Amino acid sequence: MKTRDLFIIALSLFPLITFSSDKNKSVEPNLEGLTLPEKYKDWRVISASHRTDNKSMRIILGNDIAIKASRSNQTNPWPDGTILGKLVWKQTTEKNWPTAIAPEEFIHAEFMYKDSKIFKANGTGWGWARWLGKEQRPYGDNNDLNQSCIACHTPVKGRDWVYTTPVQFP
Repeated sequence: MKTRDLFIIALSLFPLITFSSDKNKSVEPNLEGLTLPEKYKDWRVISASHRTDNKSMRIILGNDIAIKASRSNQTNPWPDGTILGKLVWKQTTEKNWPTAIAPEEFIHAEFMYKDSKIFKANGTGWGWARWLGKEQRPYGDNNDLNQSCIACHTPVKGRDWVYTTPVQFP
């Protein structure tokens, strides 16, 4: 076999090695044992939001239970088994469209897990988790993670603790 042929074979295998090692990368659970949902990157969109105070963009995703609830307007309360994901990026000006904003640096992924029995003790029926950066490091250095999330979400207690309003499709 010629050196050129070996080079071509090696080059063609590089993406497989690169992507498979990334795919198998283990992400640690948060301090309360919640894990990053498998295949969340394949979930469907429930909504999008833009925070003007910290110039960030968010895409809100849902598992199949969340999608079914959002499409049938059954979100107050959300059904047990719902998982909502919020992926957050810093915003930038779109270089090819200066009047538009676009995502830039990935900041974090946040998830809410609805289980009215498991999470009954925190008074919300939700478990809360955040993973930081592209490395997806679990957020928090003590077990008061729920309390900081609950404090932030208290203004929407009457909406089952969820800020997001699902978009309505035509």
